[in-house]
Amino acid sequence: MKAVTLQDLQESIQDRSAFGTLADYLKIGSAFLTFARKTRPTRIVSPSHSNYIFYQYGEDHGHKITRPLNADLFIESANDFKIAFERLIAFLADLKRYGEAAIDQRGSQSYVESKEINKVIYTVQQSIGSIGDSFESSNQSRKRIGQLFETLVRLLIQEVGLTCEPRTINIPIPDYPGYAMSYELDLVFSRDKAILASETKFIHPSEIIGSVKTTSKDRIDKIFLDKYLLTRLLGRDVPVIAIFLHDVQRAQRGNSIFGINSTFKSNHFLGYTVALNRLDGVYYVAPRPEMTTNERLREQIRDFQQFLIKDLWALSTV
Repeated sequence: MKAVTLQDLQESIQDRSAFGTLADYLKIGSAFLTFARKTRPTRIVSPSHSNYIFYQYGEDHGHKITRPLNADLFIESANDFKIAFERLIAFLADLKRYGEAAIDQRGSQSYVESKEINKVIYTVQQSIGSIGDSFESSNQSRKRIGQLFETLVRLLIQEVGLTCEPRTINIPIPDYPGYAMSYELDLVFSRDKAILASETKFIHPSEIIGSVKTTSKDRIDKIFLDKYLLTRLLGRDVPVIAIFLHDVQRAQRGNSIFGINSTFKSNHFLGYTVALNRLDGVYYVAPRPEMTTNERLREQIRDFQQFLIKDLWALSTV
């Protein structure tokens, strides 16, 4: 069987007909990890944060360097990843059957405590991101990587039995006939398929808006503003949550280019909370340490696993 090349992986993430099922994400994650094991790109440990690593590709790909990978979450073994992915699929089936009571099923408590859900999602999405980092120009893949994360989250929500789709709406501006504000919503989800009547033709009261981004950098303000404007324009509270993968980037540290910087702006986040409104949930697959140690941030920010096993069900209760 022909060995998978980096070019094959590049073509895979560019394939617009792929990634319609969770199985496609298992394939791409397994393929990248297998490629890394066989070709052995240089593995670099960050001197400033020893739990972060980078892969550096060979000369054929311009010695390109991947994004920082959190070794506490990133599963480097293709076999371990496959087994963990299959456990996730089995747990999603339990969630679909039992809802938030799935955690009470035999063996579920220890599974949840392992935080393996976050590890699987982080590994598959960062595998996609690492493939994207191998392109000659980062602009070739940046948007596609974000799209694939949105699709992954949508598929996960659908897998547990909820209705979930992107939606574009055009909301008329009061007192300005003929003018409307257009919103492209990453996700709109609900427990049951909402029937949009004339008075709720944009967002049904039982629906929740989800903004899904790989990082909050340069994006967090828009999410707060969207909730504020949608609530004002529609004349009622509109539930809005945010889902992020992580908030780190590579940075120069002394003489090393393999340092780590946080891209999360805690003061901005808290300022928007006070000046505009609280979001109805903020979730990270890989939360930053300050999100768990800072009491004010801890009140609002949770990990993605918490969303999937508990908060999703509370939010979507009709």
